Amino acid sequence: MHSVKIAFLTLGMMSLEAGFQASAQPSTTPSDSLLIRQVFNEVLSHGEAHENLRVLCKDIGHRLSGSPSADRAMAWGQQRMDSYGVDTSYIMPVEVPAWTRGDVAEALALSPDGTAMDLHITALGGSVPTEDDDWIEGPLLVVRHLDALDTLDARGHIVLFNRPMDPLLINTGAAYGGAFDQRGGGASVAAEAGAIGVLVRSLTHALDTLPHTGSLRYKDSVDKLPAAAISTVDASALAKMHRATPGTIQVRMRMNSQDLGNVEQGNVVGEWRGSEFPHEIITLGGHLDSWDIGEGAHDDGSGVVHTLEALRALKAIGYAPRRTLRFVLFINEENGNRGGKRYAAVAAEEHASGLRHVAAMESDAGGFVPRGVRMDAPDQGVAMVRSWANTLEPYNLHYFGRGGAGVDIGPLKNLKPRPLLLGLVPDGQRYFDLHHSSQDVWENVHKRELELGAATCASMVLLLDRHAE
Repeated sequence: MHSVKIAFLTLGMMSLEAGFQASAQPSTTPSDSLLIRQVFNEVLSHGEAHENLRVLCKDIGHRLSGSPSADRAMAWGQQRMDSYGVDTSYIMPVEVPAWTRGDVAEALALSPDGTAMDLHITALGGSVPTEDDDWIEGPLLVVRHLDALDTLDARGHIVLFNRPMDPLLINTGAAYGGAFDQRGGGASVAAEAGAIGVLVRSLTHALDTLPHTGSLRYKDSVDKLPAAAISTVDASALAKMHRATPGTIQVRMRMNSQDLGNVEQGNVVGEWRGSEFPHEIITLGGHLDSWDIGEGAHDDGSGVVHTLEALRALKAIGYAPRRTLRFVLFINEENGNRGGKRYAAVAAEEHASGLRHVAAMESDAGGFVPRGVRMDAPDQGVAMVRSWANTLEPYNLHYFGRGGAGVDIGPLKNLKPRPLLLGLVPDGQRYFDLHHSSQDVWENVHKRELELGAATCASMVLLLDRHAE
């Protein structure tokens, strides 16, 4: 009996030792956790995102659709993709609007006693100039909502739309969306009411003297009014003056913005072919164009270099994608989304020919600390991404909510079968302080936060490639 016990004990110890040896052997298929750790190590140790962003912002500058600087940015983006080892790169042609704000954007408020207050304004994207680039003048009318003009006499007035972004909304993107109608549609509503010009309170929570630009949308059936963004400090001051002495404040403004027609530019596309399912496509992208009063560092230079760095990092760790990975720098997100629409149209043609877009991810919310992703997806896709929570938790990625994934990839939702769409969600509390303003510059992007976002994008693409169905 004693010898039997010794035999069992020996066998047990041999089994235990074999188990330890087996666990110590490297797996032929690396785990998700191991690969993601490698991605973060690579980006945080050898990352090129911050330097790429410096070149994009400082050497190329702003990248307004239709501008020569946007052309230079396209060439640079394709060169970077080629240098990082895509199998092929190309420009997907897109016809985009060309517009310039010119070099004049001035306004002042005149009190009944003759006191003049200079106002900080800048043209809204696509605005017509004041007639003959000369001054227009009219009494100030302040409203908070578009429908207020249904019952007010705006004839001959300059209308100020002065509804702030809702400070009670923790999600600053939702607050922005809730105030956007003033900028997007205010000029045409004011024109229908007989106004001669429009000022729109800048879309930011910050109280400062920086005007924040952005696009407007004219109705074809009404006159086009000159429209400008005005700083939040000046908008608040005008509203206070108007409340104190309604109808007595005169506003003068002039701008020399100009419509230059359409030009051909394009989306920059780099492809890395998959080894198992090359006919299945996963897209990662940001938009190359930006507004012209800053450098477009957060919006969306960060998304551009997130995309490039994800490609570089996955190559650097020796990753072999199962599916074809596409890295896309979209054109014309800011004032028309023609790049995103064109990409979706091409994707629809590809679906008809046998290619399938499985998933797409967009980075267009700034280079701040990443918190997770927002999903525009069927329940099955949402459940799959949420199942990765434990794997991503060590990197402080914990938000996996539903909602819009991004303007550029949004049109892909119409494909059948519908791809899984993801949008990077950084901490957005400071984003709109800089957004569309002269302060959206490289110096205001934190290197480590930018790198964490790039590593997150690379990790999500990796997980999608390994697990999407």
